[in-house]
Amino acid sequence: MKTRFPTRPNFEVASFSALLLSACTAFGASFTEWQQRAPVEIPAPGLTRLALSPALLDASRPDLEDLRLVDPNGTEVSFLLQRPSPEAATIRAAKSFQPRLRGSATILTIETGVEAAIDAVTLETPERTFIKAVRLEGSKDARTYSPLAEGVPLFRQGGGSDLTVRVPPGIWPWLRLTVEDERSRPVPFTGALIHVARLDVSPVEPVVATIKSRDEADGDTRMVVDLGAANLTVSEVEFDTTEPLFQRQVSVRVAELAGEEVRENELASGLIYVVDAGTGTAARRTKVPIERRVRTRELIIVIANGNSAPLPLSGVRLSRRPIHALFQAKAQGVYTVFTSNSQCPPPRYDLGGLTEQLKTAQSTNVTSGILMANPDHRKPDTLPGLAETGAPLDPKDWRFKKAISLQLPGVQQLELDLDVLSRARPDLADLRLVREGSQVPYLVERPSLSRSIEPAVKQEKDPKRPALSRWELKLSHPNLPLTRLECNPRTLLFQRSIRIFELAPDGRGGKYERGLGTAQWQRTVDSKENRFTLKFDARPQTDVLLLETDNGDNPPLELEGFKLFYPATRLVFKAADAPVLFYGNANVNAPRYDVALVARQLLAAAKSAAASGTEQALKGADWSEGEPLSGVRGWIFWGILAAVVIGLLAVIAKMLPKPSA
Repeated sequence: MKTRFPTRPNFEVASFSALLLSACTAFGASFTEWQQRAPVEIPAPGLTRLALSPALLDASRPDLEDLRLVDPNGTEVSFLLQRPSPEAATIRAAKSFQPRLRGSATILTIETGVEAAIDAVTLETPERTFIKAVRLEGSKDARTYSPLAEGVPLFRQGGGSDLTVRVPPGIWPWLRLTVEDERSRPVPFTGALIHVARLDVSPVEPVVATIKSRDEADGDTRMVVDLGAANLTVSEVEFDTTEPLFQRQVSVRVAELAGEEVRENELASGLIYVVDAGTGTAARRTKVPIERRVRTRELIIVIANGNSAPLPLSGVRLSRRPIHALFQAKAQGVYTVFTSNSQCPPPRYDLGGLTEQLKTAQSTNVTSGILMANPDHRKPDTLPGLAETGAPLDPKDWRFKKAISLQLPGVQQLELDLDVLSRARPDLADLRLVREGSQVPYLVERPSLSRSIEPAVKQEKDPKRPALSRWELKLSHPNLPLTRLECNPRTLLFQRSIRIFELAPDGRGGKYERGLGTAQWQRTVDSKENRFTLKFDARPQTDVLLLETDNGDNPPLELEGFKLFYPATRLVFKAADAPVLFYGNANVNAPRYDVALVARQLLAAAKSAAASGTEQALKGADWSEGEPLSGVRGWIFWGILAAVVIGLLAVIAKMLPKPSA
């Protein structure tokens, strides 16, 4: 396919070509260490722009440092990578801002003070909650106004807001906004920000994406979207829904390696909505801009539903910014682009200074053929990546183990159950996957997912304190990494201070109240939130929690539907045969695996869900573990104390003067 970009004078194009050729260092090279290649048909010599396909981007390293281009003679050709991206938005404060009330409307007259084209205006207001319909007009002379937008909703409610009115780009020294106040009281607007239109808008292409999984939990919709390729520069995501009215906050995340763990980092966030400001036509915004390079094949999209029902989605659409390789083709013919080499150094073409000169130069646009295996590929002597097994391990010091079952060989994902979370160390440094006496390296993944458990609840009454309401929450395990408690009230009107605590061992045979969290809870007839949430400030040590509130002179508070939440934690590893998980060793150091070498492959690969079996106790607790004054430790303590007392009495007896005859 040939496409001609905007033309320039021939002498200018020739000078660009001369600069490119003079900066290129063409040389012969051997490409036996590159695993894949693709043909590129060049119809004619000259400046050429090669569009890098998603398959090429997916097979390459994140920064495309392993891409090489070779002409028909086998000579390496220098090229310049072009990563189109939109220019940063320019936002300026309005030169003047004059609000006034006129009948049932608020009139905002704005002098933009901008001579360039503008495409949006954002209003400023201290008002917390409102929704208004706005009409926007533009003028060249502050006398004659032309309509630009009608019935645009401005709102701030439910934790989200949109105070921006967008218009087709144009030069408008004056703007006038008419805010309708017929259905609600006027809103005080205090200023305006003018958005200068971006003249250089980079093209976008659709991404062939599929939804791999969708989970509805904890008031959120969590989707894992397969982009079909890694290393894409994703422009935006759009949601297809038939919901007539809604408002949702969206977070777009990516799983990345942080130290020895896989955590979710937020790339972008935004508000999507369909709202009606009373104009009869609902305003829609179902796109969230991203404009970030995604190194993995997967995006994680979290839609916060709150107490609303999950948003019905018929599809999710994404777009990307294309990436090109610009080079000077000396002759027509079939060129070859090589990729997939994890060990080669980055090329040094020294063409960065020509980026702006070649940005709009006349060129021929071409695409590559089908990516295929390089028949001349020779594996390097030292294979990159991580082997399935590592150093040997003697599990004699571990207290528990679980057999792991696999569905398919390959990359596995194992979610830790309550047995492991309760028995293992809080930092999970004692986890070991072992197969045939050798360790299986793994990554710890902490997704943005919470799991819930329902405790056994018993309400207690204290005759000495009748105003006190207390609930005992019995858990299946002690030492769980709980993050919050939720419950529902049956009482309609109340205001209480609520605390949660436990009776933890004090190390001397007794117990003390260990606070875990407090919260203020108020419910009125206008309250929209029915469910109560209390966040934990500390991790419980026991399996019995106490929830308590003082009712004062009010009727007792009635609660139901108790749920406790803990974060989901997973191990990601590669295995063909099932390993065994060992845990419960307080004295071992954290493992140190070379897992970073294959972190990208593990995150991008399709994962099978591994399952853990029944817990097996390998040995009991050591005599030095547990409560100081209980069990064997108690007998030892009292025995030593008795021996010390007897010894002291004997010494004192010897020091006393002997009685006279």
